[in-house]
Amino acid sequence: MDNYLMINATSYEIRIALVENGNLVEFHLEQPKEKGLVGNIYKGRVVRVLPGMQAAFVDIGLERTGFLYVDDVHFTTAQLEQRLLRNDRERSCCSETTAPELLELPQSEKSIGDLLIEGQEILVQICKEPIGTKGARLTCHITLPCRNLVFMPMTDHIGISRKIENEEIRLRLRKEIEELRPEGKGFIVRTVAAENATRGDLEADMEFLLLLWSDIQAMAARALAPSLVYEDMDITLRAVRDLFTPQTNRVLVDDPATHARVLRFVDTFIPQLRDKIYLYREEIPLFDAYGIEVELGRALEKKVWLRSGGYIVIETTEALTAIDVNTGRYVGKNDFEETLFKTNMEAVKEIAFQLRLRNIGGIIIIDFIDMEDEAHREKVFQTMQEAVKKDKSRINILKLSEFGLVQMTRKRNRDNLARAMCEPCPICDGIGQMKSRRTVCYEIFRTVTRNARKMAGDCVTLKVPPDVADIMLKEESLTVETLERETGKRFVIAPSQDLLHKKYEIIWGGA
Repeated sequence: MDNYLMINATSYEIRIALVENGNLVEFHLEQPKEKGLVGNIYKGRVVRVLPGMQAAFVDIGLERTGFLYVDDVHFTTAQLEQRLLRNDRERSCCSETTAPELLELPQSEKSIGDLLIEGQEILVQICKEPIGTKGARLTCHITLPCRNLVFMPMTDHIGISRKIENEEIRLRLRKEIEELRPEGKGFIVRTVAAENATRGDLEADMEFLLLLWSDIQAMAARALAPSLVYEDMDITLRAVRDLFTPQTNRVLVDDPATHARVLRFVDTFIPQLRDKIYLYREEIPLFDAYGIEVELGRALEKKVWLRSGGYIVIETTEALTAIDVNTGRYVGKNDFEETLFKTNMEAVKEIAFQLRLRNIGGIIIIDFIDMEDEAHREKVFQTMQEAVKKDKSRINILKLSEFGLVQMTRKRNRDNLARAMCEPCPICDGIGQMKSRRTVCYEIFRTVTRNARKMAGDCVTLKVPPDVADIMLKEESLTVETLERETGKRFVIAPSQDLLHKKYEIIWGGA
């Protein structure tokens, strides 16, 4: 099997490609000027509490304030008691609910106003990148990942990754974590790689994470809000930490300095895998040599062809992603229902692959080709569940509806591939369509007619794109003459190469 982790590092951009069985399955991009923020810990200040939304806005020193839901607020019992008693004093005797009564409630039932006040300083971690116009999603439930473990200093909990299916291994890991961890501290065994982790590996991870948390607490105590307290690893070391497994044949790095950093990291955490790290020295660029550049180009296209001749269309909006399945050129052999079933089954695997590669998150609606056979519908659903198992993001899938629709969600922590690599078209503003030449032409005619009486002079100059000028001077020449008589203005049509398709200028003046 060809399983590679490739790191293309330059001073202006770092790109990570994960290849499994010869196919590009994950791609990560980080530009130093737009570095990712997930995992960073900040000492923030509450700037606004919204009881109606059970949330608060927190200033953490970024361009936009972060958003903190009530369920993501965390205090120790002592902190919560002090906070509620202070609120109780402020409300005096006017409140129907006293602090002791509030303390008895689960935190999920407490109001955001009982937990936070404006101006309060609070330690938070970014759990979701700012996306579009939305600020970062914040949480007080701090998590610190290492190679095998995730440390949860605020939680008394032991968890084992669902990817580890062997029950004996799960029980062994749980027992070892229970014996090693300090009382009241939570840990999750985070990856399949931890299946082979020894007790010594787990103990080393735990010691590192406990020391790191101690440093973060000390830094937070000294820091002024708002400020950055802890910055997570850069994308290179995160990729090695999260994606480099014993199943990986090799890690290829094309930059000597980055290669040295990766070796130092591996020597500390996974020395047994050191021999799999290689410095790529060939003249052909790394991503060109392994066909990654071509695959990235395809990953930005809306239409994805299936081997049978069918295809899927992927449309992403602000609220959700819609995926449409079509038979395309595939006509099958004998049975029509079997043709639809085979197309849907092929589409299922491609959709699961594309969701992971493009990092599409949020609400996803898949419009499969409608099938009459209930057994076929159930098979498509089961195959979809199986196909997404390799995906590290949390996914929930509902069964096919009567209309052949599958509704699903995929956890979104960062921008998808299209957002990371593209920007809206300056001509169509990202909608994928433009006004026709004739529509723009008539829009100009209406504007001139509406304003002609208010403007002085007997001439109006229309600076328009060449294709719009062409239709005005030829197909709409009679309309121009009619408008000149009706408005009493002489039209001067001036083609301009500098104007985008739907842009134009109307200049009023004398003859």
